[in-house]
Amino acid sequence: MWLPSRSALLCGQFGVFSRPLRMKSAALSPVADAPPQRECFAGKSSADTRRPSSSGRDTGNSRVMPSNVEIKAKVSDPTLFAKKASELSQSEGTIIKQHDTFFNCSQGRLKLRDFMNESGQLIFYERPDTDGPKLSRYSISPTSDPPSLRTVLSDALGVRGEVQKERRLFLIGQTRVHLDAVEGLGNYMELEVVMRPEQTVEDGQQVAEGLMEKLGVSEESLVTGAYVDLILKGHKDT
Repeated sequence: MWLPSRSALLCGQFGVFSRPLRMKSAALSPVADAPPQRECFAGKSSADTRRPSSSGRDTGNSRVMPSNVEIKAKVSDPTLFAKKASELSQSEGTIIKQHDTFFNCSQGRLKLRDFMNESGQLIFYERPDTDGPKLSRYSISPTSDPPSLRTVLSDALGVRGEVQKERRLFLIGQTRVHLDAVEGLGNYMELEVVMRPEQTVEDGQQVAEGLMEKLGVSEESLVTGAYVDLILKGHKDT
């Protein structure tokens, strides 16, 4: 059983779930991938924003944050991984440049994602840094002026770290598959299973684990933590 813990946030209350899994380690990265079109933001949410919480209790707020089940792993052969992802998605993927700035935050993570084309997103998310596929809940607000917003947030909160990467996005069913070339770290992959309102966390886990097998992702390659955590810990390209 996954046991929920509740955290009070500025944007509402939500549960983060974790439990021991069959695999040894993993990590995740939430949420947005490509520079979004304005009309797509409502569709970006992976859950009905007014549905009950996973615990079945009203959180006291009419809005429940959407969620993903996510994992992260080191990629030793990005060409082979891209070939498998292309075959499964029946596409060559979409190349996206991203510059993420993480700000100091008392709990969870707050980052500004700049798509380097005068558009961006301010993203708050919270997830457990534990082994295996895990649930991430998030909230997103678009911006048409990332530099100005970065200046304000930097002055108010201070910058915790920055991540620059080139992402290749593949869509496989309800899962966003990312092949990331991260500056200062190397090549990684992420799976983000966008949860449907009727699905349980266990359903999302099964989807993630099934895709891991098809993509040839081994338990030994799984990593824990966000890219910014790895950078701050001094991980290097290998």
